[in-house]
Amino acid sequence: MTGSKFRVGLIQTRAGRSPTANLDAVTKLIGEAKAKGADYVQTPEMTNIMEVSREKLFAAIAPEESDASLATYRELAHTLSIYLHIGSLAVKVLPDRAANRAFLIDPRGEIVARYDKIHMFDVDLAGGESYRESRSYRPGELAVLYDLPWGRLGITVCYDLRFPALYRALAEGGASFLAIPSAFTRQTGEAHWQVLNRARAIENGCYVLAAAQAGKHENGRETFGHSLVVDPWGRVVGEGGTEPGVIMAEIDPAEVAAARAKVPSLQHGRRFEIVEPMAEPTHLRAVRGPA
Repeated sequence: MTGSKFRVGLIQTRAGRSPTANLDAVTKLIGEAKAKGADYVQTPEMTNIMEVSREKLFAAIAPEESDASLATYRELAHTLSIYLHIGSLAVKVLPDRAANRAFLIDPRGEIVARYDKIHMFDVDLAGGESYRESRSYRPGELAVLYDLPWGRLGITVCYDLRFPALYRALAEGGASFLAIPSAFTRQTGEAHWQVLNRARAIENGCYVLAAAQAGKHENGRETFGHSLVVDPWGRVVGEGGTEPGVIMAEIDPAEVAAARAKVPSLQHGRRFEIVEPMAEPTHLRAVRGPA
């Protein structure tokens, strides 16, 4: 089955402060994606909750083993016989720390891969918009790959998108598909979302699958939406708007080999030594005339 075409369903949602309400909304959209023929379904970052208050966040979330949302999603993957990629859940790993953790669930309902977001979103944006993800979340340390029936998937989350070395490592590790479930802010999304996703696809010759949060959330945060499927040549083959819904696309793994044959940049990568100050090129000294 490896290399055959398959259908992807990206779930675009607008998570609030209630994990139960978020679960109900996302479950319905996953069912819709399955009805449209999805073999692999991806939800956005922070599928279970969007909360900026530390106190309210830790009052609402649970450790992985007792997370009710995760248990339901496992049952759903089995019932629908799909690969269900939960873009991330906030799960408690310490009394005062959570993990921003992605889960890949197979059609038997088994968790076959986990990934903790590596890069923490600690930024100060224009207009006083500020985020300190590291105050509540413990960063991950390991990149993660998993072999789907159609090819290898590299798993990342949101702010990771701005760190191309991670995606090059995943591509060099055999990834054909790069998952980038996100909750990009409206401000950064308008400026950078599409160009960054297209760049990650182009430079690695991979499909990019990026489900996104969208709209004005209960906690006051506004996310950009525009969930994306980008092919390995950088063409957008599926895109959402700013409302919750399902974005469908057909994925042809043969396009990965085709793009890499045209531009084999994965074979041409070199490591460089940086020196200070830069030495004067010898060929310039050789042709220089009298002073």
